[in-house]
Amino acid sequence: MSSTASSSKFAIYGAIGANIAIAVSKFVAAYFTGSSAMLSEGIHSLVDSGNGFLILLGVHQSTKAPDKRHPFGRSKELYFWALIVAILVFSVGGGMSFYEGVEHLKNPAPITDPTWNYWVLGLSLAFEGISCFLAFKAFNADRGDQGFWATLKRSKDPAVFAILLEDLAALLGLLIALVGVYFGHKLNNPYFDGAASIGIGTLLVCVAIFLIYKTKDLLIGVGADDETLASLQGIVQAQPNVQYMRAPLTMYLGPADVILALDVEFESRLSADEIERAVDTLQDAIRAKHPEFKRIFVETKAISEKERVGRAATS
Repeated sequence: MSSTASSSKFAIYGAIGANIAIAVSKFVAAYFTGSSAMLSEGIHSLVDSGNGFLILLGVHQSTKAPDKRHPFGRSKELYFWALIVAILVFSVGGGMSFYEGVEHLKNPAPITDPTWNYWVLGLSLAFEGISCFLAFKAFNADRGDQGFWATLKRSKDPAVFAILLEDLAALLGLLIALVGVYFGHKLNNPYFDGAASIGIGTLLVCVAIFLIYKTKDLLIGVGADDETLASLQGIVQAQPNVQYMRAPLTMYLGPADVILALDVEFESRLSADEIERAVDTLQDAIRAKHPEFKRIFVETKAISEKERVGRAATS
């Protein structure tokens, strides 16, 4: 297992452990204080715990070896479970938090003693901070010198970006809950608590929409970025005896499992054995720089000098 994959799994385990402990403490605090925001945060943490298990399931399923029914393996199963996670964040996390907030606004109940809430929120911020640190560590493993949003947009690993976004949403949700509890008790105005719950629900819905957008592209078959395509063209054109190539065709099956199809034309003087060796050399050169291309399909054709000159004249 690669170091990146190991750090991703470690981040998932850390998120699951933190969320289970936090969810229990939040529900206890909500029971004793009657805080709507705290109940919403408990639901949020419970959903995050389940989501972590689903992402782990996707990681496990995606590593299964190819078989007759799945000749290209099951890498895309990670993207399927990531989509389920996004739907759960939208419906259960965001929907229930929003509903709980609206109900609290319709039937406000003052917070009698916020001590429980402050203790739980403080501990939750500490645990979520650790979980978020682990997620950022996995996120930064292949970040390079790119910015946060550029890396988030480029990432093809839900085990990294989904967990990171959930942790960031959890931290922001805790701050919203803290503000709602504080002002609700200080001003003796229970509407702050309900408004905080609605704010948490809105936050989760926004995160879910982004996750759905990301996983939709991955499920339907997104290709490599322009920088990678340009690199592939450079590698092919640098090979001796290559006269012409069409644009590479790529598709992500998983975070580190990409299909590449090439259409390359060689000089006609090459024999079949020489073309076969040239193709092997080409595949080795591509995998040396881009190991994510697990399956490389090369369609070859040898063109004559007359065809080559004619094509150059018309281009």
